[in-house]
Formats: sequence, structure tokens, C-alpha cells
Amino acid sequence: MSGRFEGKVALVTGAAGGFGKLLAEALAAEGARLVMGDRNKWGLRHVARGHLATYMRCDVTREDRVKALCDLAIEQFGQLDIAVNNAGIAGPMKRLTEIREDEFDLIHAVNAKGTFFGLKHQIPLMRDRGGVILNVASVAGLGAAPKLAAYAAAKHAVVGLTRTAAIEEARHNIRVNAICPFYSPTPMVTESGMADMQDFLAGASPMKRLGSPAEMVAAMMALLDPANSYMTGQAIAVDGGVTAY
Repeated sequence: MSGRFEGKVALVTGAAGGFGKLLAEALAAEGARLVMGDRNKWGLRHVARGHLATYMRCDVTREDRVKALCDLAIEQFGQLDIAVNNAGIAGPMKRLTEIREDEFDLIHAVNAKGTFFGLKHQIPLMRDRGGVILNVASVAGLGAAPKLAAYAAAKHAVVGLTRTAAIEEARHNIRVNAICPFYSPTPMVTESGMADMQDFLAGASPMKRLGSPAEMVAAMMALLDPANSYMTGQAIAVDGGVTAY
């Protein structure tokens, strides 16, 4: 039985863990051929096992590595239909006035520049056939994020890049959207300074819980669905109602 993504080639950054791993597995289960990048090459090997997939170590702060990952899709499968710019970091929780320049620069290099490099090199590969790009932003890209100012600024940049690319490429049948999750217990949260705040964060949601990674991936799959062909330029909050306040 064929799936929604049969015959499609899907590129996912940050695919060795968290949302990226779950999304890559979900896309493969519905027929997609995978092109995966992450700094953790051994993790990629584990995700690729049993799927029609190729992968490479990719530091998204380096434009040459992001381009190489995009080129790998063409070299291995001859096309690129789906791209998910998922790689991201949060950084330490600090007040804005305490953030060091090197911390700010790294958070922007991964989250904002990494997404920019992805868009820059994915879009030209889709112009003849059309395609869909999903950028993983955050509710921090839609509003304030106390003690995560650099992260919030970077994710606002992701939303701006998303909307601009969507307008520029709509005539080429390339859809570009962003998903803006609330905090979800992925390693980026559980292994950072936010780990001790999970109960507090859950209480901030009208649903009084955090969304699971599986729920976030279900929303990503819906945004990527070929049947969802008229949605572009949107930053979709998946947040248990937080941004409805």
C-alpha cells in the first residue's frame, strides 16, 4: 500500500534525534526516500537502517556542508521534493543582559543562518518540479521568550525567512511554511536548562501539559502533505493554545 509521500525525496536536517528523527521515520513509513543531515553521523546511520536513505554529517552553520547535503539528494535520487530545516539549538537560559556575544552568534548561526543556507540551496532544486519546505521555528518566534532572548530572535528570523521565501517562490509552486511548537520534551529541552521548568511550562498551557514530540511530528506531516497544496507563508503554532491568549 503506497503512502502519501510515495516517490518523493525528503531532506531533513537534525535527523539523528528529536523531531528530526521521528519525522524522518514517519516520512519513510509513508514512502519517502530520505536524505538526512546531522552532526551526529552515527545517529544518522541508526535512523537510516531499514529505509531507502542516504545521509552525511552536516554542520548547518557551514554553507558548503548544507549545499553538499542538498546536492546529495540529486546525486542519489535525482530530485528534491521536500525539505525540512529542523536543526536547532536553544542555548543557556540567561537574561538578555547576560548573554555573551559568542553565545548569541552560535544560536543565530545554527537556527537562522542554518535555515537561510537550507532555503538558498533547496529552492533552486525545486523550481522545475515544485516542492514543499518546512522550517522548524518555535512559539518563541512569535512572541517573547524570557531568558531565551537570542533563541527568540533567531526563531523570529526563521519566521521572516519563511514568509519571504514563500512569497518569492509561490509562482514556482514551492510552498514554504514554518511550524512553531511550544516546548516539547525533546533532548534540546530535557538536556538544557529548561529541563527543570517542564512542570511550570506545562502549567502555562491551557491544556496544562506539554505536547509530545509525536504530536509535533503529526502536525509537521500535515503541513507537508501533498493534499495541503494551498497553504504557504504560514507560521503555525502547535502550542496547546498558548498563543490564543
